[in-house]
Amino acid sequence: MSETAASPNGVKPVNPLVKLALEFGPLAIFFFVNSYGDRWFGVAEDRRIFVATGVFIAASLIALVLSKIVMNHLPRMAIVNAVVVTVFGGLTLALDDAFFIKVKPTIVNTLFGCILLGGLFFGRSLLALVLDSVLQLDEEGWRRLTLRWGLFFFVLAALNEVVWRTQTQDFWVAFKVWGVMPLTMIFALAQTPLILKHEIKREGAE
Repeated sequence: MSETAASPNGVKPVNPLVKLALEFGPLAIFFFVNSYGDRWFGVAEDRRIFVATGVFIAASLIALVLSKIVMNHLPRMAIVNAVVVTVFGGLTLALDDAFFIKVKPTIVNTLFGCILLGGLFFGRSLLALVLDSVLQLDEEGWRRLTLRWGLFFFVLAALNEVVWRTQTQDFWVAFKVWGVMPLTMIFALAQTPLILKHEIKREGAE
């Protein structure tokens, strides 16, 4: 089978850097337009957040289309995020109030946390539905990993509330890129021992 062939579930293998660009590109664009829109595009300083929000919506939808083209697959979390960005970004622009785009991360992370922990309450590790093509874990492994990610999403929601309510708008935007992303990556890497402990080895794997 060639390297470009799709996997059994139809998902095309993608360079990790391309995948990272599709996932975090819209957020990076949001940051740069908000930070430098007045210098590069002549946007009034008090309007940068609104121009950045409009660009954020467009970039999120474009990234979703490119994900379908490049991977032959639309990740569930990417779909949810694009829909929420469009809804809350649209409210921000329609009502001329940055409150909505600021609470968007709080609502998204709370939603993800509730879904994951709610699934555990009913005896289902819903994280397995998202990552089963990437990881093969035993039941206990999925349960513990789902619990950790569910709690982590609530931590991110709380952090967002604290930052946007107590810090400047520019600080909040920077925190979304240079704070949340590194925290998420560090947390994901910290789960490696758990994953290795509960990983189910595929037949024929070395």
